[in-house]
Amino acid sequence: MCPSKTPDGEERGWIIPIGGAEEKENNPRILERFVKLCGGSAADIVVIPTASRLLDTGERYEKIFGDLGVSKVESINFDTRRDCSEPNRLERIKQATGIFITGGNQLRLTTLIGGTPVAKLIRTQNAEGVHVAGTSAGASVISEHMIAFGEEGSSPIAGSVRLAPGFGLTNRFIIDQHFRQRDRLGRLVTALAYNPFAIGLGLDEDTAAFISPDNTVEVEGSGGITVVDAANLSFSSMDQVNEGEPVCLLGLTVHILVAGATFNLHTRKATAGNLITPLT
Repeated sequence: MCPSKTPDGEERGWIIPIGGAEEKENNPRILERFVKLCGGSAADIVVIPTASRLLDTGERYEKIFGDLGVSKVESINFDTRRDCSEPNRLERIKQATGIFITGGNQLRLTTLIGGTPVAKLIRTQNAEGVHVAGTSAGASVISEHMIAFGEEGSSPIAGSVRLAPGFGLTNRFIIDQHFRQRDRLGRLVTALAYNPFAIGLGLDEDTAAFISPDNTVEVEGSGGITVVDAANLSFSSMDQVNEGEPVCLLGLTVHILVAGATFNLHTRKATAGNLITPLT
């Protein structure tokens, strides 16, 4: 699927994948920045807790955003695909200035919401300026190419990851979350070996990629983002190895970004941003 077209003269909303386990109480700077983008105290946020099987997930985020000063926040769950065509729910999403997708199981999101009017509306709303954030499973589902599941480990192994279609807000990157904490470099690199067009973004916990309308990634949070760029890949043995065998990849570019550093998904250029110490 293709991302929705941004209307002439308008800007796409920010896209904000979060690596999971974002700080919610002591220093919730990721959620605070999302709220500020959405309008601060005037923000209207819709929470989609469908990925989670915990009954209180939606209510929990309603309270979190309410405590951050949001004047209007509502959780809307989708238990069946039929729910995704209900006019009242669609209308409520149309009113939002921000959409937040919680963690859980990304395949639950795609099987219940993928290909429905809700999925299409989220793409359209983002293209028309509404900001969309997702944490953990909610981050994975944002892109067109989604890691459905895979094995942990630092080496790329043939067959170690399975991809599925996500919601398709963008086709520029593949997300993996809980990245350093769960040793997921190997499966992200394997996913890129299948599709070198995209850029791999490995998000640590309590770390978010704030992706601006001009496709610049800004890092927020206490961890790092591992950027894996296969644009200059000169050799891959993916087509020669059997499932379970390691894959040889030459020419990968890897960047480790922390808060203050940036990466442009269009030019594929990384900068240290405000981390650079001025010469005296």
